[in-house]
Amino acid sequence: MSKICFITGKKTIFGNNRSHSMNATKRHFFPNIHIRKLWISKLKKFVKFKISSKGIRIIDKKGFEILKKKIYINRKNKIKVKYGKKK
Repeated sequence: MSKICFITGKKTIFGNNRSHSMNATKRHFFPNIHIRKLWISKLKKFVKFKISSKGIRIIDKKGFEILKKKIYINRKNKIKVKYGKKK
């Protein structure tokens, strides 16, 4: 399961654990991802999205309109998603 936020594009990053003697061992930093069901009016059904905690706060603040720009529906009523931010 990919750990990428649908709204913010946050994903796993890599770094080091540091012991008291400053030995470095590799580790992963995972984003705080939650699976949320949101209502899609075009399909008239709920759809599951992987959203980080910050992404949930953005939806609460700016509304659902931010999601509509990233979703498009093909002819077979399948949802296609553009993940992350534009670069």
